[in-house]
Amino acid sequence: MSFDEGAAAVHDVAGARWRMAVEEHGDLREAATRELADVLFASFPRRDQRRKGELYLLGSLKTQGRKSIRNIAAHMGGSAAEQSMHHFISSSTWDWKPVREALAGHLSRLSPPQAWVVHPMPIPKAGDLSVGVDQVLDPVLGTFRGQRAFGVWYASESLNTPVSWRLFLPDSWLRDETRRRQAEIPDGAGEETLEECAVEAVLDVLGSWKVPPRPVVLNAHVGHVTTTMGRFTRAGIPVIARVGDTVRFVVHDPALPGHAGGRLTAQQIAVAARGLRRRVGLTERSGVGAGSPGTLAVALSVEAVGPAAGRRRAGTGEEGGELVLLAEWHGTRSVPDALWVTNMTSMSTGALLRMAGLGGRSCRELAASGAEMGLRDFKSRSFNGWHRHITLASAAHAVSALIDAASRPSDYAHRSA
Repeated sequence: MSFDEGAAAVHDVAGARWRMAVEEHGDLREAATRELADVLFASFPRRDQRRKGELYLLGSLKTQGRKSIRNIAAHMGGSAAEQSMHHFISSSTWDWKPVREALAGHLSRLSPPQAWVVHPMPIPKAGDLSVGVDQVLDPVLGTFRGQRAFGVWYASESLNTPVSWRLFLPDSWLRDETRRRQAEIPDGAGEETLEECAVEAVLDVLGSWKVPPRPVVLNAHVGHVTTTMGRFTRAGIPVIARVGDTVRFVVHDPALPGHAGGRLTAQQIAVAARGLRRRVGLTERSGVGAGSPGTLAVALSVEAVGPAAGRRRAGTGEEGGELVLLAEWHGTRSVPDALWVTNMTSMSTGALLRMAGLGGRSCRELAASGAEMGLRDFKSRSFNGWHRHITLASAAHAVSALIDAASRPSDYAHRSA
């Protein structure tokens, strides 16, 4: 299924269902919420839990401003509802994982995604109460106090919405037995790097959920290329990941004969290959630079620098394995604006850029509507509470995104014309 066919499928299927549901319920948000709630909360053993889940979901959509439990409960009956909802999120026993899998499965049945995107979400916090909070350095925000999480997004050109999350837990939370016990952090949660956290977020989804196998866009900078790319390749998962300027590779591409075998940074390789760039037009690329005539890009065969660099094992993605370094320029600078590495070695430059562009769409979607849907709004020491809240906030985001996609028929008509 093509990008445009997928967009049309989301519009046609969701739109037709909801037009019928609106006739029955009278409100599009309520109709869409009720339909999705029936799918999401099928794993709940009790009717009252299913009802609370639906009310929390609808309250998240109707609440203006911060999506705190108090503000959401205000739409459901005041202080009594607040106490009930607080227990439902922070102290109840329902498992969020089947809810997330049900959300991903529902979206995939409407239209299979083009990719699964992993995107970081920094969450600034003022105090020390929230689980996982720490003083951290973020490449965008700089030094700040807060949490860090990685979302796994269902991604297509018509719909981008998160379906799963992994919260990064600093050593200060994992090694402090008192903090760990108070936050009810599971025994199985161990120390990991941010890069490992991002990778585990999506491998857990693709390894245990019944969802369509699609390429992964790792929209977070990878530093340990050999290890990270090798994990995806051994699992048989196509992936394209961002890399920083200083990550080193061995050049194998015959288009750069003077650099063959040299260990150069990604930026040095891209600058050396400027003369090989070609313009990728809008028919091949959407997302970043969509308002410009096109993007300049080059794709080169490389090998990650590791202990076995130079002993190439084509197609393995392990030490010595074949990879492609993709560089893109949106302006006139000599250095590239973005660098990617991928194990999809046979894909065209335009197709790789279009795939990478889905990461940019998820980034813009998070910036535009993440606050509106309350993805960053939970404040509690409860590890389970954070996961339950963000699961329902993601479901609310999906309802809003589906309504928006189903309300743009002229957009699909224009794309398919």
